[in-house]
Amino acid sequence: MPQTAPMRLATTIRPYDWGSVTALPELFGTEPTGRPQAELWMGAHPGDPSTVDGLPLNELIARDPAGTLGEAVAARFGPVLPYLLKVLAIARPLSLQVHPTIEQARAGFADETARGVPLDDYARTYKDASHKPEMVCAITPFHGLCGFRAPAATADLLDRLGLPGLRPWIGTLRTEEPARAVRTVFAEMLDDGSAPLRAEIERALLDSDDFAVYAGIARACPGDRGVAAALLLHHVTLEPGEALYLGAGVPHAYLGGIGVEIMANSDNVLRCGLTGKHVDVPELMRVVDFTPSDPHVVAPESGAPGEHAYRPPAPEFALTRYDLGTHTLPGGVPQIVVCIEGEAVVGEVSLRPGQSAFVPAGAPSTILSGKGVAYRAEPGAFTL
Repeated sequence: MPQTAPMRLATTIRPYDWGSVTALPELFGTEPTGRPQAELWMGAHPGDPSTVDGLPLNELIARDPAGTLGEAVAARFGPVLPYLLKVLAIARPLSLQVHPTIEQARAGFADETARGVPLDDYARTYKDASHKPEMVCAITPFHGLCGFRAPAATADLLDRLGLPGLRPWIGTLRTEEPARAVRTVFAEMLDDGSAPLRAEIERALLDSDDFAVYAGIARACPGDRGVAAALLLHHVTLEPGEALYLGAGVPHAYLGGIGVEIMANSDNVLRCGLTGKHVDVPELMRVVDFTPSDPHVVAPESGAPGEHAYRPPAPEFALTRYDLGTHTLPGGVPQIVVCIEGEAVVGEVSLRPGQSAFVPAGAPSTILSGKGVAYRAEPGAFTL
């Protein structure tokens, strides 16, 4: 039967160890569990799909792709919701990581599947055959690491540590072609043979007042190979309402804050440090883009009063933040609305903070109203 009205979603929160014990309960007005609450997932990824009246959203979509997704979205992306929406609450550093291109993801997923590696195996790298561009929009001040800094600037930073053992890396960064220099130093920082020098770096960071961000990483992840490698990346701070986009190959690690994150419908993450999860340095080295680059900050576009649209260069997703009043949502596209503050009403579905609704493509234009703040996910601009 065609789906023509907004539907309340039941969702789960993942308790990763980097999550905050208190941030989401305080934001959503719920009771703490005593465990970290890291990621609220809203979407149809088979690893943890939201449900509608007990039915997983991916199954609901599979029963009626045209009615739930719309013919154009189903034709472009297949019978799957192309994005995954999350709320992150970060109390300590996430893994230093990178995401593959879609070609790399398809090849890696096919290879591990052919070798019989179970999807839930700890050592499995590719969870699906999709790439994972992503964007995070800050709810609170939010900071992280993103993209390789220009080698000369990193050489100056390392020089300030005053460690004789760093001179070869400093020389490489100042004299070799930028991408090659970054690749060489990054690889050597992650190599087991550099463990003694990494320990010196860690001690120097902790003894200095000039490296507060990196010292914080060292305190949170003592002895981790990612502490030294983090020095190669830009430190980025987002103020509430600012957003950061991360494409394939861009190394990054989120360090703290609360944000709404949207990405392609994938769970493919290649890690090299700052984590207790599976680390795959050789595959990460194959996938990462070593070209120095500035962080890709996405400025919101103001539309109707109270509407702020974020349009990154990804066909799978776009995001709109609402300072709630009365707004008209378009028909014909699959949308997820999550209430962050106050109360949001989507059609006839009332949402408190932390609650969300799925608006199928078969629904006509829908009224979003209320007081507070809500975010809406939808597919981005694409061509068939």
